[in-house]
Amino acid sequence: MNQMLQEPEVQSQAAEAHHVPDVPERPPAPVHPRFVKPQRIAFVQSSWHRDVVEECRIAFLEEIEARHITRAQVDLFEVPGSFEIPLHAQLLAKTRRYTAIVAAGLVVDGGIYRHEFVADTVIKALMDVQLRTEVPVFSAVLTPQQFHDSAVHHEFFRKHFVIKGIEVAEACANTLHSLERLRGQVAAGIVG
Repeated sequence: MNQMLQEPEVQSQAAEAHHVPDVPERPPAPVHPRFVKPQRIAFVQSSWHRDVVEECRIAFLEEIEARHITRAQVDLFEVPGSFEIPLHAQLLAKTRRYTAIVAAGLVVDGGIYRHEFVADTVIKALMDVQLRTEVPVFSAVLTPQQFHDSAVHHEFFRKHFVIKGIEVAEACANTLHSLERLRGQVAAGIVG
């Protein structure tokens, strides 16, 4: 008789176990490799449209920390506009204090120069800095085709800069790991 009473109870517990609400499983947090040597990054940001560009910096700092570079290892610099970023990047690279430099800015129409000219000039100059100094320089300097000073565009580009901040942190960390390995191989005589 006791068995008969227990059976429905066991069945009801099994039924309850099957009716657990569907909760999506979170993917496991990615495990990022650690650096062999300490890293130091300079983050140079333009103040033009600061409320938009700062989203890149905030997202970058969060993502780079997840990749084992603390906020204390990132020095922040602000310049008036994107056109001023390359000179600052070059001076910072020449100090040999930084293992990487990240640039963030928003180039829009309406200034003295055409925005395509400014953006192209900035990107080419940043490439020249990294090739001359062998300090990698990463760009999150964006040039939207159409930017209107409206709440809708500001919100759209704020969200876009969050994505760019994450992407530039990923590119920065991956490149620093790659360069760390390559320099170790060169030092060991494996490459070169």
